[in-house]
Order: sequence, then C-alpha cells, then structure tokens
Amino acid sequence: MIVSARKFVAFLGFALSFSTSAIARAELKIGYVDLQRALLEVEDGRRAKAKLQAILDQQKKTFDKEQGSLLKEKEDLDKQLTALSQETRVQRQNELGKKAFDLTQRWEKEKADVEKKQREEVQAIFNKMNPLIASIATREGMTFVFEKTDAGILYAPAYLDITNELVRQFNDQKRAKSLPAKAGDSKSGAAKKK
Repeated sequence: MIVSARKFVAFLGFALSFSTSAIARAELKIGYVDLQRALLEVEDGRRAKAKLQAILDQQKKTFDKEQGSLLKEKEDLDKQLTALSQETRVQRQNELGKKAFDLTQRWEKEKADVEKKQREEVQAIFNKMNPLIASIATREGMTFVFEKTDAGILYAPAYLDITNELVRQFNDQKRAKSLPAKAGDSKSGAAKKK
C-alpha cells in the first residue's frame, strides 16, 4: 500500500507539472516584426532616407568635381614633365599626391559622418517604435515579439507578423501629432489677420 501511495503521489506530481507546463505553453503567444521593412514604410523613415541620400548625392557631386580637377591637374603635369626640373617635378607630384590623399580622407570622413547620422536617425525611429510594439503585443496578448531578421526567423505564419500594424500606428500617431499643430497654426494665423 505504501509503495502504491508513493507511486500515486509521484504520478500526480508528474501529471500536475506536465499539465502546468501545457497550460503555460497554451498561454505563450509569440509575434514578430520586420523592423527594416517598417523603417522603409513609415513616413519618418522615408523622409530620413531621402534627406540622407540628398546629402550623400551632394557630397559625391562635390567629390567628383574635385577629383576631376585633380585628374586635369595630373594631365597638365604629365604634359610638362619633360620641361620641369627633377626637383620641381618631384615637388609638384608630391603636392598632387597630397591633394589626392586629402580629398580621399575628406570623402571617407564625410561618408562616415553620414553613416553616423543615418544610425542616429534609425535609432530615433526605432525608439519611437518600441512603445508601439509593446502596446500591440499587450493588446494581442503576446508574450514575446521578435525582430524577424535578428531572431533568424526562417518561417513564421503571417498572422504573427505585426509589422503592418506597427507601420499603421506609427504613421497615424505622427499624423495625429501634426494635425493639432496645423489647426493651431491656422487659428493663430486667423487671429493675426484680425
């Protein structure tokens, strides 16, 4: 009898722990978000990308112009090489090399600055997305929300993807914040006219 009671208690403990973990698994709901896609689809992300691309384009245009000027200077130097003394030739080649080096260094620095600005812009947008992700997860009863790329998700059903909802809420929130300012501006503008 004692052995049977022990077996029963052990079985009961095992069954309870199994059913508890089954209940816990039943309550576990997981979602995921594609932050890179969200970044490309929210208005702030598109605006930041366009602004940074304009800066890069301007820098590249300036770099190409200065590089063209250096190439012209090198061609002129090549034409004059035979007429120049050894000392003058070496001096001019060194000057040209220094200009080319300085231009390359400046281009790399400007490019790094733009990349830093891009990281800051992206991080600011992600910081605004985090509370929205938490809100969506809470509303949907999700226990975990993973970033699609960083989590290495190879497959997940589309109904667990909250990216579209995140983009919609982010853009709606942005529009809601800009509407009162515009309405206030038109009221103050009307008051100024009077």
